[in-house]
Amino acid sequence: MKIDEFISLIHNKQFVAAHEVLEDDWHMFKKSGQRDKAKFIQGLINGTTAIALFYKGRESAFLRVWSTFQKYKPLLDTIELDSKEKYIEAIKILEIEYAKTRIDK
Repeated sequence: MKIDEFISLIHNKQFVAAHEVLEDDWHMFKKSGQRDKAKFIQGLINGTTAIALFYKGRESAFLRVWSTFQKYKPLLDTIELDSKEKYIEAIKILEIEYAKTRIDK
């Protein structure tokens, strides 16, 4: 499952690689007209991108991209996905990473 690989990568702080793992799913959902699923996956991709931007010292870009993650996160409650609990886990991990960026603020 790609979500398992995604979770493993974000646990290992490989945020750019995690972003890449979900790209195919995002494209597939988008091309097949499954808009909300595509937007949700886009949100996860943006969550990892945001964290990567933070670690690159790009605070304003980080906050802008993180807002997309926040915008699309609620879609998980409205869509059907296999292993939904894994997506919930991924969200929680990203939110923990976000909280770590705010500790010094």
